[in-house]
Amino acid sequence: MDTLDAGDAQHALELAGIVAFALSGATLAIRKGFDVVGIVLLALLTALGGGVIRDLLIGATPPAAFRDLELLVLPVVAALVAMVAHPLINRAFRVVLLLDAAGLALFSVTGTLLASEAGLDPVQAAFLGVVTCVGGGVLRDVVARETPVLVRADSDLYAVPAALGAGLVSTLENLGAYTPTAGLLAASAVFLLRVAAMAFDWRAPVARQPAATPRARRPLRRRPGRQPRRGR
Repeated sequence: MDTLDAGDAQHALELAGIVAFALSGATLAIRKGFDVVGIVLLALLTALGGGVIRDLLIGATPPAAFRDLELLVLPVVAALVAMVAHPLINRAFRVVLLLDAAGLALFSVTGTLLASEAGLDPVQAAFLGVVTCVGGGVLRDVVARETPVLVRADSDLYAVPAALGAGLVSTLENLGAYTPTAGLLAASAVFLLRVAAMAFDWRAPVARQPAATPRARRPLRRRPGRQPRRGR
């Protein structure tokens, strides 16, 4: 019964993350002026892109998104809901950021668990957990012709909260101490850290750029054969 409960909780977390990311991608597509095809496409990429990359890397083919109809239908429904409700969402753009933070938190747990169940060591499982979180967002931003949030120096902490959550889940799973409650707590911690980063403008450190050196002034040269004029 405990295994069944844990599996149900993991599946519920995955579905919630898919809906959250799909709404985030669809809302960005609406803001960019995409048509219905573009809105659905961006919702699908954001919601399923990271999971497809993870499944291909662990050899789970075909990926779950192409084996479970539910995983394909949910992003499409979320995209259509976003098309109807986007005037309300546009008036509260922070909702989009909160949805993205929720998807990041939920996928950091489910992605790590699936990678760990595939037999990966804790470090590799945590790495694929992060890929599950950020892969769809990178695809979303590339298709929307924006610099991915993942690599922008002016963006708030994004991959760091996901890495911390994935590392915690991977460690607990390796020690045999993971429970659905622990997964919910880890997802909550990732969500709160991401929200705090947005609220307080926390950013990852960047490399120090060399200071620009002023150009030395060259001494004036007189043309050969010409003497300076003397004052009278």
